[in-house]
Amino acid sequence: MTTPPFIPGLELSRRFHLDAVRPLLEDACPGVVYSAGRLGSGSEVLGFDTPRSADHEWGPRLTVFLHPRDRARLGTGIEVLLAERLPKTFCGYPTHFAGTDDGGIGVMRETHGPVHHRVEVTDPGTWFTERLGFDPCGGEVTTADWLGTPSQRLAEVTGGAVFHDGLGVIAPARARLDRYPHDLWLHLLACQWQRVSQEEAFVGRCGEVGDDLGAAVVAARLARDLMRLCLLMYRRYPPYNKWLGSAFARTPWAADLTPVLTAALAATGRHAREQHMARAYETVAAAHNTLGLTDPVDPTTRPYHSRPFQVLHAERFTEALLARVDDPAVRALPLTGAVDQFADSTEILDRPELARAMTWAVTPAGHEG
Repeated sequence: MTTPPFIPGLELSRRFHLDAVRPLLEDACPGVVYSAGRLGSGSEVLGFDTPRSADHEWGPRLTVFLHPRDRARLGTGIEVLLAERLPKTFCGYPTHFAGTDDGGIGVMRETHGPVHHRVEVTDPGTWFTERLGFDPCGGEVTTADWLGTPSQRLAEVTGGAVFHDGLGVIAPARARLDRYPHDLWLHLLACQWQRVSQEEAFVGRCGEVGDDLGAAVVAARLARDLMRLCLLMYRRYPPYNKWLGSAFARTPWAADLTPVLTAALAATGRHAREQHMARAYETVAAAHNTLGLTDPVDPTTRPYHSRPFQVLHAERFTEALLARVDDPAVRALPLTGAVDQFADSTEILDRPELARAMTWAVTPAGHEG
């Protein structure tokens, strides 16, 4: 098969809905009310897909949402209809997805029979609950819901595109999840600064005892925390590690910070690494002050108590942010933050029930809602 010209996945899915899926739905189920979009997992949903993405879990695909009663009545029939009547290829890409070695169905292949398509037919409540652990279509999103949901999942359901919203619920649900409530945002920013505070002195201490590798590992952890912090300050959901750098590059501070963090990670001596990290701290601290979320906080670094390690004392930013939180329920939260601020196991973060259970275990308020 000749490789067709690359089309960004969201555009491919938009055309697929418009020219292939919608006509079949209108012909076979005239008058049915539905919504459709490309949401959920996939590099194209976050806008980071490239020709490399076409090797698995990418192609002409989308989700069709029906009212629950219509899904029960028509869902299976629509799936069969699409398998039998969708074109074998669309814009040069096969619509048939074959099995993979790990049991998935993510690889596009040509077929002469019915296509094993990637048009998911579901209802909004089921789809959101499977991905988030709760249904934002049904009412208020609680503090427990926010804290128990990894930012990657929030990025997946608020990213991508809705091509048609006949049900009138998908777009409002996405808007409800578009950004953290203000007080909770302040709390999560405070928690992220607290993470920086807890390790910023270790770069110098590791270097002092000759542990250059250990210092580099700590610097890398701090670089990651600063990148996630910048995304939170920019009111963007930090994605998981594969796309963290790509997402960070879209923040207003990336142009200044990227060479500094790169130099810190490439440094081989204690003092050079410490100097680069200090500059990075000061850059992010100055960015914090431009947001006007708190009274200005001195953005300069200083010695770590009586030890000769240059740090920001980032807990000062934590305290300033917490002082601006009005909601007493948010003020009472521990400084653990959202689940992916204190846990990074994929086995946890990919399973909403486990992510929520872990959050409830460390957050007394987690059982609300």
